[in-house]
Amino acid sequence: MAGNKIKYSTQSYLDISEIRDDIILMRDGTLRAVLLVSSINFALKSEDEQNAIVAAYVSFLNNIDHPLQIVIQSRELNIDNYLADLKKRHKEQMNELLKIQTAEYIQYISELISMGKIMSKRFYVIIPYNPISDKQKNFFPRLFDVFKTASLIKMKDDVFMRRKMQLSRRVDNIIAGLASMSLNAVQLDTQSLIELYYNTYNPKTAGNQKLVNVNELRLAE
Repeated sequence: MAGNKIKYSTQSYLDISEIRDDIILMRDGTLRAVLLVSSINFALKSEDEQNAIVAAYVSFLNNIDHPLQIVIQSRELNIDNYLADLKKRHKEQMNELLKIQTAEYIQYISELISMGKIMSKRFYVIIPYNPISDKQKNFFPRLFDVFKTASLIKMKDDVFMRRKMQLSRRVDNIIAGLASMSLNAVQLDTQSLIELYYNTYNPKTAGNQKLVNVNELRLAE
């Protein structure tokens, strides 16, 4: 009915309580850090290089004493802004030869993307920190947590800082382990985390409506 009010938002059903200081706080009090990791073309490596990478990967896994999640995310590449910039350059170009070449390049790119979707892949490593095991938690407390709003779950600053410090140590160890395989990794900051989850849960909306900078968001008290 039109008179009924929506009692729960989408956020009420997510496991995320809040995102702050480059850390994800979960409803159960655990923390998450997310790393964006580069990739390597394993097939183009020599046999010795491949063996070295595999050995480094085995050593990396053996040195991990906590859970770890690896996520590969595929997204359709949006190059509208790139094409718009090329058209602007074409319009401003004074050299006639470069003007022709730019026009031909724009046409080539346009025909290329019309043939099919161009996908991009990003690789993430999610590092958790759980100060207390959740194994004792039974069905009913977990069911109750589902209906709690994120605003009701707040963590004291001193507790958050202690847990964040422990998580940061794990992050440093994982980054060092990935570096042994010639993989570069960087921890996502608060803005990047918000954009990541916004794009993940709103793929269609995100393509048309960009998220504003976190510093420009006004939170209701």
